[in-house]
Amino acid sequence: MQTSQEQQRSSRVHQLHQHQPPPEPPPLSSHFQILENIAFPENASQRYTDASIQTYNEQCFTMNSSPVTPGQDFYDSPFTISTSSNQSTFSPLGSQSYASDPHHSSDSCCGSPVSGSSGVVDDYELRKKLRELEISLLGPDPNPSGSNFCPYNGVPHEAGPTVRKDRTMEMLSGMDVKQVLILCAQAVSEDDISAASRLMDILGQMVSVSGSLIERLAAYMLEGLRARMEYSGYTIYRKLRCEQPTSRELQSYMHILYQICPYYRFGYVSSNIVIQEVMENEERIHIIDFQIAMGTQWILFIQSLANRLGGPPFVRITGIDDSHSAYARGGGLEIVGDRLSKVAESCGVPFQFHAAAMSDGQVKRANLGVQAGEALAINFPFVLHHVPDESVSTANRRDRLLRLVKSLSPKVVTLVEQESNTNTAPFFNRFLEALAFYTAMFESIDVARPRDDNQRINAEQHCLARDIVNVIACEGPQRVERHELLGKWKVRFTMAGFTQCPLSSSVQNTILDMMGEYHENYRLKEWDGALYLGWKKRVLATSSAWR
Repeated sequence: MQTSQEQQRSSRVHQLHQHQPPPEPPPLSSHFQILENIAFPENASQRYTDASIQTYNEQCFTMNSSPVTPGQDFYDSPFTISTSSNQSTFSPLGSQSYASDPHHSSDSCCGSPVSGSSGVVDDYELRKKLRELEISLLGPDPNPSGSNFCPYNGVPHEAGPTVRKDRTMEMLSGMDVKQVLILCAQAVSEDDISAASRLMDILGQMVSVSGSLIERLAAYMLEGLRARMEYSGYTIYRKLRCEQPTSRELQSYMHILYQICPYYRFGYVSSNIVIQEVMENEERIHIIDFQIAMGTQWILFIQSLANRLGGPPFVRITGIDDSHSAYARGGGLEIVGDRLSKVAESCGVPFQFHAAAMSDGQVKRANLGVQAGEALAINFPFVLHHVPDESVSTANRRDRLLRLVKSLSPKVVTLVEQESNTNTAPFFNRFLEALAFYTAMFESIDVARPRDDNQRINAEQHCLARDIVNVIACEGPQRVERHELLGKWKVRFTMAGFTQCPLSSSVQNTILDMMGEYHENYRLKEWDGALYLGWKKRVLATSSAWR
């Protein structure tokens, strides 16, 4: 029976060759340039290719890059088998390469460059229209000849706002929501308030929190752009995290996301198996969880120890807290302690809970209650990206925390993070990265619940929109969402003295079995000792272990 299951699983796993990801294209420098790229993607691709060749030849290994091993094979998802020549390989290292490309998104999320185009377009006429759109958005350039007419179309420069608005609407009518959104972000990145304001007014008529996935996502990203212009992003972020909705409602919305997306379960399950394997023969186990939340992750872990041969070990869990977690729970850490204590008592597992009510970046050794004779495990579930690094302050709390953890001599440290590069990227590149990342995430949510599902709408509004707004609208210490790629996490952990522990096959097999409950377009890959979870061509989360 076991052999049959292994053969079945093996038949669903396919090796794919890795593709070398091109270096990130340089940011576009003008509105006309981005308009031209939307209409002439083949020209943009050539420019990116030319720039990529030069950049690659000069590339050096930095904190923002990760080493690439040509020829390394990857394991494809067990759910989708495709021989189509236009299906891109899902590549853990390549996922971020197209995140900065405004013309690329996951499958159905990307509209045509110019709606209604037949493929045979007169370059002069289209460039003429692009120039008209630039003028309608930005106003005319100074005319050295003194003429009052634009040489492209003969429209008087002193055309009134109504004429300009009508012409803008006409020019934008051939673009989809995503293209207009990118154009708006480019205007914001260049501090062109006039053009950005006009585009935001137009976008406001194109987006809807109850529309298609790109219309919903664009609504939240538009809110982020507006907040950036008004310097209100952090206020909105704090309000969404700590004031609205009620704690009971927020718990419900978070539970919806937990049910319809495998990302959180992916992190919890993979970390639990790693810790359980490392602690197999330990009699006293101490787990420090830097994002304890409701403590849900440890219920199954405690239950699994009840049946250990020779009797269950003593388990102590230290829960790190913050104000948002307390708000979401509707109370302090005593709620978590009581909940886990009851589970342990029902299973006959000796248990103790230690509370550390503080932000993870402010933790000191004395707060953790580490005792001699305990086998220590550290859990970082989707939390380290919240800790500010050297780009925010010379204090560099992110690396300081890692060095502190290393000084505790843990048997294992588990790391689960979003695979996205939004920490130190310039605003416009960061916007495009967030657009690619959340497009894939929203599409994965879209297939799980119908468009008019109020629970899904509320979950997106209150659990995802706040992060989107923060990534787009905030800078400096106010930008809390600062994701990094696993390649950069590896550099940080190595500098702090850690060595990566390859994940066992049992971790991957358990996740594969779990993913059978979700849509076939989710992908799982093991590479270089870590697990990568994604949707179609985009990696969204990674899991790794360290000691």
